[in-house]
Amino acid sequence: MTKLSVIGLGKLGVCSAACFAYKGFEIIGVDINKDLVNAINNGVSPVYEPGLQELITSAKDKLKATQDYKEAINASDTTFFIVPTPSNEDGYFSNKYLISALRPLAAALKESNKAYHLFVITSTVSPGSVNGSLIPLIEKTSRRKLNDGFGVCYNPEFIALGSVITDFLDPDMVLIGESNEFAGEQLTKIYKTVCENNPYIARMSIISAEIAKICLNSYVTMKISFANTLANICEAIPGANIDHITKALGADKRISPYYLKGGLGYGGPCFPRDNRAFAAFAEKYGIDAKLAKATDEVNGFQVKHLVDLALDHISATNDGMISVLGIAYKPNTPVIEESPGIKLVEALLKRNLKVMVYDELASDNAKVIFGDRIIYSTSAKECLSKSSVCIVTTMTDEFKKIDGSYIANDPTVVIDCWRILEPSRLGAKVKYIAVGRFDYGHCTACA
Repeated sequence: MTKLSVIGLGKLGVCSAACFAYKGFEIIGVDINKDLVNAINNGVSPVYEPGLQELITSAKDKLKATQDYKEAINASDTTFFIVPTPSNEDGYFSNKYLISALRPLAAALKESNKAYHLFVITSTVSPGSVNGSLIPLIEKTSRRKLNDGFGVCYNPEFIALGSVITDFLDPDMVLIGESNEFAGEQLTKIYKTVCENNPYIARMSIISAEIAKICLNSYVTMKISFANTLANICEAIPGANIDHITKALGADKRISPYYLKGGLGYGGPCFPRDNRAFAAFAEKYGIDAKLAKATDEVNGFQVKHLVDLALDHISATNDGMISVLGIAYKPNTPVIEESPGIKLVEALLKRNLKVMVYDELASDNAKVIFGDRIIYSTSAKECLSKSSVCIVTTMTDEFKKIDGSYIANDPTVVIDCWRILEPSRLGAKVKYIAVGRFDYGHCTACA
């Protein structure tokens, strides 16, 4: 079976490496961080992701790590690059980490006697990057010609933190931008071994794949912002219910129900930056991507809307404390990058309000940002016992269990951004406000 190397053992790279090893490939991971390398070699997951430790444990004999790039070239036939590509101020992605990883690997390939090596760029890049700068770098450093001594594929992932393992093993689509048919076929064979379903494998030119990656995420963010705008409208119209409407819309196969929920804005390490990158890419070619820009604007408005809703109901009870359940950008992950929950806390602090937060996975990361400016709770029940206004920002299973036994203050206002709670179970003390519904959104019981 083909031997693989994975460059970058961060949140996504280590998951990919573990999945490949779980499916029988011999994997060597490479990272400049010695702690990550040692963790892998000791059979310990260096990051939290559901199911990851179990995969590493089961595939330990096939998964090892090193800091030596030359070892990766000599011990594998195909190399996946899963390193950060942070956004620049202009919206484009920086390739500095890709370049710093490609250069020593290409140099090692120059010294190698192997006839061919496949480089797979998995990190998201701005369209034009692979052909414009990365392939020329490999050619110059390795002294080899593209599609002769090496091949290149652009193969971005469509996975979400919190569900990386299932997304990787059971994808809707595998996107492959190929330097030639041979390179694309080699990568296709790998994924046919890895995937537990039978996904659509979209093979195309490298530039087409680069465009497809960012425009797909940009399109999804537009869908999210449309649903959020619809939720805002529903709050203003008697009898309107966002969930009934989006369920009907999602039943139409031209639309589908995915990412059509209506609630808080999108966040995380991919959606916000990919949408902005799409706008920047379009502008480079003289196109004003108005939809992408409007999507970003709507996304920013959602936090302001939520703050205004909370301020309408906060009382002097408990010194005006507001609790926020959910700090990560989504359930089942500690990641807080571009998190609506983080932005909400920042906005509340600017209003000089006391804030208590609870998130089993993300609280430690929140401490890096807020320090002692907020209170960190150890449970959802504590939050509800010490605050008169509570905002539920993520669809975490733990929060769905909230009922009247959690409630201490009378009245307590609960703002449910995703409508995951059952109002009838909350008791008479609670004034329940569901984002996206007029009856609860106006909280007639509070009048």
